[in-house]
Amino acid sequence: MAKKGQKFRHYPFSLKMQTVQMRLQGVTKREVAERLGIHDVSRLKVWLRQYKLKGSEGLQDRRGGRKRPLQKDEYVRQLELENDVLK
Repeated sequence: MAKKGQKFRHYPFSLKMQTVQMRLQGVTKREVAERLGIHDVSRLKVWLRQYKLKGSEGLQDRRGGRKRPLQKDEYVRQLELENDVLK
């Protein structure tokens, strides 16, 4: 759990790919973290798992992305659901 005032590190996609490639070549987590300056060694395990499940797409940062605009029929459906809730 995050602590009050805790700062989270953001790692670029290229660094994540580099760490995954190093891990797949057999370099230990500790060595990879030391070489690339990653503070949280357990983060490497998460990145490797995401890479194995979704490929390079799993390492992309999805935070703060724009929502796609709703199509007309989706918008109408959303309004109908809101009206049903309000009744």
